[in-house]
Amino acid sequence: MKKQFLWIALAAVALAGCKSGGESTEPETEMPDWYYTGGKLGTTTNTSSMTFRQPTPATENAGMGQAFAQGDNIAEKDFVTNASGRQHGLGPVYVRSSCQHCHPNYSHGTSVPAGVYNAKDQGNGTLLVVYNPTTNAYVPWLAGMPQLFGAKPFPAPLDPDKITVEWKTATDAHGNQFADGEKYELRYPEVKMPKEAVYVYNQGYRDPDGLLESEGYVVVLENTIGVYGTGLLDAITDQDIIAQYEKEAADGKLKNGLNPAFYEGAFQTSGYYKNDAQWGPKRFTYALTRGPLQDAAGANAIWNITNVTRSDRKSHYLDLNGTIYAEYASKDKSVQDGFEEYIAQIDPEKKHSEWWGENMQENVYNFLTSKDLPAEMTDDEFTQVMVWHRGLAVPAARNVTDKQVLRGKELFTQIGCDYCHRPTWTTGADEIRDPNGFFRAGDGKLPRYPNQKIWPYTDMVQHKLHMANDIRTGWCRTTPLWGRGLHRKATGDAYEARMHDTRARNVIEAIMWHGYSEESDAYYPTQKFYELPKEDRDAVVAFINAI
Repeated sequence: MKKQFLWIALAAVALAGCKSGGESTEPETEMPDWYYTGGKLGTTTNTSSMTFRQPTPATENAGMGQAFAQGDNIAEKDFVTNASGRQHGLGPVYVRSSCQHCHPNYSHGTSVPAGVYNAKDQGNGTLLVVYNPTTNAYVPWLAGMPQLFGAKPFPAPLDPDKITVEWKTATDAHGNQFADGEKYELRYPEVKMPKEAVYVYNQGYRDPDGLLESEGYVVVLENTIGVYGTGLLDAITDQDIIAQYEKEAADGKLKNGLNPAFYEGAFQTSGYYKNDAQWGPKRFTYALTRGPLQDAAGANAIWNITNVTRSDRKSHYLDLNGTIYAEYASKDKSVQDGFEEYIAQIDPEKKHSEWWGENMQENVYNFLTSKDLPAEMTDDEFTQVMVWHRGLAVPAARNVTDKQVLRGKELFTQIGCDYCHRPTWTTGADEIRDPNGFFRAGDGKLPRYPNQKIWPYTDMVQHKLHMANDIRTGWCRTTPLWGRGLHRKATGDAYEARMHDTRARNVIEAIMWHGYSEESDAYYPTQKFYELPKEDRDAVVAFINAI
């Protein structure tokens, strides 16, 4: 308790001084509007290594600084497998034990080294995506984000020590060299995951289509994005996002058109990716699987990454099917032998008779598939997490009067990068929405960003780049560029770790991957960049790193 109080006190001091201490770009004169990347309510002038951990002015103005600090503390620290005490409830299986593991200093994940996929490495924010190449659907015998660890007596659904990453080289039509002789490299990761890495396979499970036995599945990496600024993206109106889809559908500039799961002659209102009138268009994750922030990103991950339950999430995140892991773990004698000791900590008063019957296999199965688990995270703690998540600022743009940066800004538009990386949006009234009903408009629990001109550099739409060993389905949301140039400062990463799987080690590599294939939606802007003289290419890079 004393340690927690001390941390909160120190955090309060840090928050109070964040705008004046450290490396700050606090303007002494009038700055251009694009300097305020998150608008006046969402921008921090702190550009130190702690830049992505700063609260927005809106958070502080609303008197939510202490709640933000509490949420930051929860996000930073590891959850533990204890059944009581601070940040308890990790497991029974889980992907990572803290937000910091995947979002170092709340940036995107660090670059992945070759060799064994070490999920325990702090900063390794790349998640494994295992899918059927014929249908592009996730495999049913693992979760969409496969768990790599288990709390005793439960085994990990997937053994990360049996998984390896190898970096392959690729050569584009230019031979990876600009006309003036400057060379660049292109690389991509190849993941090898033998079927023996899958727990249920070792327990005798065989999937009906033979995909697991034949190792016909595909495994790719998807890196986390920075969690900063997501509250601002949530504040963009549905109408404006729909208008962006309609604009891109009408002008015909995209070689691959729009993803029919979202737009096929009209905005989709049915199916898995439905965009209904109440919750609006999907806007989060590469695959655009999540709508309002209060049901997306961290709100979802604080549950399914850790399997820490709460009042609105009272079940375990296990596999896509929902019962396969439970079926085989419940038959596992080592799980059965340790279950009574485990469940005595979870349900000491034996309120759940279905976990205490004479048949141990049924007890284990009933626990793993239960929809009425005790809440391990309190409502106050979850509210604090969301104040932190929605309250993270974006860093102000740097070097906004530098001639090279200004030249790069001009060229960014001239060659067409701004079509997909749309520079600016204006937020709406920012009425809080939550499909789970935990947060409600007007309840005053979360920071809001009404009527802010923001500069995220994304159109909030998916496109195809047709890269080697591409992302699942090939469709990927345009990643916001704001703050990406500060990744190495914030994390100490050896590379900038750009693109969805950290394949690009710097801006040049990221840009040239956009034009690797003539079928890419970004092929022509990439060719225009290729044709620029080195001085202008350097200017574009300087601008991208400045925003």
